[in-house]
Amino acid sequence: MLHLHSTIAIVLLLALVISIVITLMNYLGNKPYNRKIALLGFIVSHIQLLVGLILYFVLKYPSMISGSVMKDPTLRLKIIEHPLTMIIAIVLITIGYSKAKKMENSRKANQTVVIFYIIGLILMLARIPWGTWSLFA
Repeated sequence: MLHLHSTIAIVLLLALVISIVITLMNYLGNKPYNRKIALLGFIVSHIQLLVGLILYFVLKYPSMISGSVMKDPTLRLKIIEHPLTMIIAIVLITIGYSKAKKMENSRKANQTVVIFYIIGLILMLARIPWGTWSLFA
């Protein structure tokens, strides 16, 4: 399950970069908003969230939360920082997609997706446990 989560993470990062780049090109070129491109990052992020939540509860991380977790940087990253930051990032991606979907102005819709997706991507990159990521271990 951990390997699946790591593999989907790579797909998610690629999907977000593709969504951001194409939407940014649409924004800069005054082209219409392409909802399907934004949907790519939206769907993959929610699949990753679902797999991550299943993994979190299967590994019984909630039962491990105690004062000692906060003292251990590796445990704190895996049990608190990584899940919380990823949830925030996916909420931002969802907000960006949802707001853009309702907009009639294509330029504003493209701008909204670019801003929210970039912030989400930055948060994700900041809290991926690179040192313990199963693809690199």
